[in-house]
Amino acid sequence: MHLEQVLAVLERTPSTLEGLLDGLPESLLQANEGPDTYSPRDVLGHLVFGEETDWVPRVRIILEHGEARPFTPFDRTGFRAYGDEPVSRLLPRFRALREENLAYVRGLDLKPEQMERRGTHPALGAVTLAQLLTTWAVHDLGHVAQASRVIAKQFRSGVGRWEEYLTILSR
Repeated sequence: MHLEQVLAVLERTPSTLEGLLDGLPESLLQANEGPDTYSPRDVLGHLVFGEETDWVPRVRIILEHGEARPFTPFDRTGFRAYGDEPVSRLLPRFRALREENLAYVRGLDLKPEQMERRGTHPALGAVTLAQLLTTWAVHDLGHVAQASRVIAKQFRSGVGRWEEYLTILSR
């Protein structure tokens, strides 16, 4: 695991989402792929909620308690607490939280032996700090892809015969 690579991805997610979502029409921000799926706005709310309640609290649990204290289960619907808060307010909130969380992680000056410390995930069991941090970055990338895919699908009817070449529309 290369911590600097993981941090580089995490550092770029706010800018990526700002570029993708800021100023889009509400119809694109609210679009989804069906019942119980996330819209691009939901993705952003989910990421904000994760910054507040999930990633860094789990880092702290691993470093302070190891496997003795399991992680608090993550509420996948917690993003709903933001109601209809506009994307224009959620984006800077996400950026500020992410910057604060990355400053905390960088301030830990993590050593290889710390990266191997274990915590207890409520469903997965023992996980390492390195796995948690790597998962954080991959989680971001998955949700960036998800938001992009949902937006792309709103243009499906307009691409005509090119649809067969646009794999984003078939996922």
